[in-house]
Amino acid sequence: MAGSGRRWGGLSLRLRLTLVTAGLVAVGLALGAVALTWVVSTSRIAALDEAAGERAATVSRLVADDRLPRSLPVTEPGEMTQVLDAAGRVVASSANASRTLPILDGPELAALREAGPVTSRTPYDERARVVAAAASWRGEPVTVVVALPLRDVEGVVRALRVSLIGVVPTLTLLLAGVIWFAVGRALRPVEELRSAAARVAVEGGPGALPVPSADDELGALARTLNEMLDRLDRAAARQRGFVEDAAHELRSPLSSLRASVEVAAAHPEAVSAADLSAELQPEVLRMQALVDDLLLLARVGAAPSARRQVDLAAVAAEVVAAVPSEVPVGLRGAGMAWGDAAALGRVVRNLVENAVRHASGAVRVTVAAGAVVVEDDGPGVPEGERERVFERFVRLDEARERGAGGTGLGLAIAREIARDHGGDVTLGESELGGLGARLSLPVHGDAAV
Repeated sequence: MAGSGRRWGGLSLRLRLTLVTAGLVAVGLALGAVALTWVVSTSRIAALDEAAGERAATVSRLVADDRLPRSLPVTEPGEMTQVLDAAGRVVASSANASRTLPILDGPELAALREAGPVTSRTPYDERARVVAAAASWRGEPVTVVVALPLRDVEGVVRALRVSLIGVVPTLTLLLAGVIWFAVGRALRPVEELRSAAARVAVEGGPGALPVPSADDELGALARTLNEMLDRLDRAAARQRGFVEDAAHELRSPLSSLRASVEVAAAHPEAVSAADLSAELQPEVLRMQALVDDLLLLARVGAAPSARRQVDLAAVAAEVVAAVPSEVPVGLRGAGMAWGDAAALGRVVRNLVENAVRHASGAVRVTVAAGAVVVEDDGPGVPEGERERVFERFVRLDEARERGAGGTGLGLAIAREIARDHGGDVTLGESELGGLGARLSLPVHGDAAV
């Protein structure tokens, strides 16, 4: 079975479709040929039975009226008619039958009267349709027997079978050729897509797969593949930019650490261990925070997390209690959402830390069903910059100072986690006069993307 599967799989799709379709057509034609011969045979035999029955009824009326001619007339080619007495002797016969040799003998005649028209062998024909009808002649019971030979019907059926034996393979071959041509035309756009995709794989870049002119399934597939290639190219570009930015961001603390270590090594008498530790610790902590954020970004969406109904008010309260702040942070409202409590806590924490970092005197966290809004009274973000700040390592001028803290990944992480949950993070105006960050989340599991 495995060997036959490998042999079949080695054939082209075009050939496999042609073979399967032609095989089904051949089976259909064969079944149709069998049905046609059966219908022709059945209908011709039914016509013979009807003619024989009518002839038997006519002769029965002649017998009943005692008007039997010396030679019974026939109306069909090969027809034989006899009138037999109770002993099976011939009383009257058509000219083409013997007056001494009955068409059927006694036992067969009795069975025929009970069974109706039957196919039987007679002394005159190998196979014939025979009909018997009871009658009364001069007060004595007699039987009218009519026999019609089947040789003409069987000859027609035999000729039909022979012709169909030649027609079915011929039609199958012709249809196989048509199917081969049609499948080739249908698969041509697929081959063009494959060739273009192979070029994109070798040459790189977004590429553009040819879109068939017909607005059908293949056209939709080509458009979808083009969109996928464009997204992959954009993702690759973002990944390259991310790696370059990460290398740049890591180079700064590493350079600072290296310079401090080299100075301490060159002038051990001038730099004490306490001074060196005090100088290195902030850079180490900064680099650790950066690496942690990079690892978190890499893990977002990599594996499914356990999600359930989460009390957003409880998550926000825990974050507000944990984030150090020199300005008061207010919390109000309540609501539920669907997601991972730890991941959503990280989103809210990033938004609160960002608000606390830039607030002048107040931060407010508002919870609702499927939403958390974090507002501050700081300088805000210009409308034209509100999407750019979600890019990785993007910090506006005020935030670029070392004292402002942050790795430039907080908002990027928040949006990535929110979108992984089927929600989003957006920025807007705050009622406090600064920036308002809104976390939107699905309320139920079936609404999550």
